Amino acid sequence: MIRHALPVRVENADGPADPVLSGSGRAQAEALAAWLRAAPLDAVWVSPLRRARETAMPIEAAFGLTAVVEHGIREFDAEEPHYIPMEEMKAENHPLWQQMIDDLDSVERLAFRDEVVEAVDRIVAAHPSQRVAVVCHGGVINAYLSHVLGIPRPLFFEPSYTSISRVVASSRGHRSMVSANEIPHLPELRG
Repeated sequence: MIRHALPVRVENADGPADPVLSGSGRAQAEALAAWLRAAPLDAVWVSPLRRARETAMPIEAAFGLTAVVEHGIREFDAEEPHYIPMEEMKAENHPLWQQMIDDLDSVERLAFRDEVVEAVDRIVAAHPSQRVAVVCHGGVINAYLSHVLGIPRPLFFEPSYTSISRVVASSRGHRSMVSANEIPHLPELRG
């Protein structure tokens, strides 16, 4: 599972905010694709949101694959008229940050986790014994990993942009987390 690269900030859009990648985000996506070339990849699945689709494009090009769009791995706030990077919301103590914290255990977040689990299970079922990149969002990664790890709270950590979190799925339905938040392709952040 791969979190999208850094998008631009959008506030008060006329409809759902669906930002493009920033210049730094495009560089992150390219670095990710270059690093991924070292291992085989059988398929790419992607959220319908622009920031995820733009992150997937260099991966598609590197492997000669076409990403499959999966609506069930879009972010929980996909319909909101704003997108403010989480670290900016937190640093500014933005009212949206507090709202997000207050909603961590809400019925909506738990329903979101169920939707994500169903979507990822569909992806797993479509690719037995294959390696798949799922380009999505921090909330999606949190939701799925919290399910795999049995953590009650569906949002529990902040994945880095273009970070990789690995899950192994058995044909018997067992899921095991191998890693979370890998960023070997971003040496400036590993420090």
